[in-house]
Amino acid sequence: MIISSLLDTDLYKFSMMQVVLHQYPAAQVEYRFKCRNPGIDLVPCIDEIRAELEALCSLRFTPAELDYLRGWRFIKSDFVDFLGLFQLNAKYVEIAPAASGNGEIEIRIRGPWLHTILFEVPLLAIVNEVYFRRTSAGLDLAEGRRRLRAKIALLRDAPGYEDCKVADYGTRRRYSREWHAEVATILRDELGGQLAGTSNVWLAWKLGLTPLGTLAHEYLQAHQALGPRLRDSQVAALEAWAKEYRGDLGIALSDVYGLDAFLRDFDMYFCKLFDGTRHDSGDPFVWGDRVLAHYQANRVDPSGKVLVFSDGLDIPKVMELYAHFRGRCRLAFGVGTNLTNDVGPTPLNIVIKMVRCNDQPVAKLSDSPGKNMCEDAAYVAYLRQVFGIPASQGA
Repeated sequence: MIISSLLDTDLYKFSMMQVVLHQYPAAQVEYRFKCRNPGIDLVPCIDEIRAELEALCSLRFTPAELDYLRGWRFIKSDFVDFLGLFQLNAKYVEIAPAASGNGEIEIRIRGPWLHTILFEVPLLAIVNEVYFRRTSAGLDLAEGRRRLRAKIALLRDAPGYEDCKVADYGTRRRYSREWHAEVATILRDELGGQLAGTSNVWLAWKLGLTPLGTLAHEYLQAHQALGPRLRDSQVAALEAWAKEYRGDLGIALSDVYGLDAFLRDFDMYFCKLFDGTRHDSGDPFVWGDRVLAHYQANRVDPSGKVLVFSDGLDIPKVMELYAHFRGRCRLAFGVGTNLTNDVGPTPLNIVIKMVRCNDQPVAKLSDSPGKNMCEDAAYVAYLRQVFGIPASQGA
């Protein structure tokens, strides 16, 4: 059984789920899986993935897990009470070979947002682990440990980087659950104060680490169908978040419509209200410089704001970014696949993204080409027009 606890997921799933419970309990959504690696044959994995899905859907939150969640300052008691009754249901998930062939598979999740939001992260972890069990059984992890310790030494021992901290963001594309736990333990023991925490709630609980995360792309995408009108959907999403958390969990995600559209909406009110912003596509140096200039233009001192970097980072890139931005603002770095799936075999680049909400297409048009997964070309064209997004962005 790959997933043995419903806490074995990323924190932002719980923070978003609480908003869904309180503000959008009737919303209906659809998610779709995609493997971005060419030539990967996942069809032989389907039966095992289905079996792991059934096992996942047998899990319930334990009293000890609920007590842990109840101790978080931003979690409301009624949400924990709801989780005490919660159980995932496999009827919302379809897994089958893709019609296109070539070893691709289709995973579609359809149903109430409140009852499907927790599928994404454990399902991706399941696909990863099933695939690597089949393709690299018996792999000696000594090389993975060597690589991990080299990364730790690079960051820990470099003069001037003592205050540079990283966090583990590697749940979705990890090599295995066991390896993820080993990586997090080694990071905790050898990085010490330079490990800011982990996005994985179960590991945070078991290892005494800080759980980290706020919101993901799906939250802002859903507001394309939930907000008052499409042009105001990004503002509506940020307003709903502020209403729920009253200043807590104040990191805004900037790339659902690209940085230009984000900065148009992220006015002085939001600049002052939110603690910072997260980068997840496009050139991180250009992004950071523009965000800091935007704070200054809105009469907000950027030195008190946080820039969170989380797009395909490795330790050398973290150090480059830290050197470029240190002293200008507060900094946070989330490193994912490069920490939890750098053991030898090429990692899978797999995602599960929301594609519909309330029977309406939704899309992400970020600053990195190739990340859009909307199936409705006409809607994408309309979205570009409404937000003034050039055709080359997110194509």
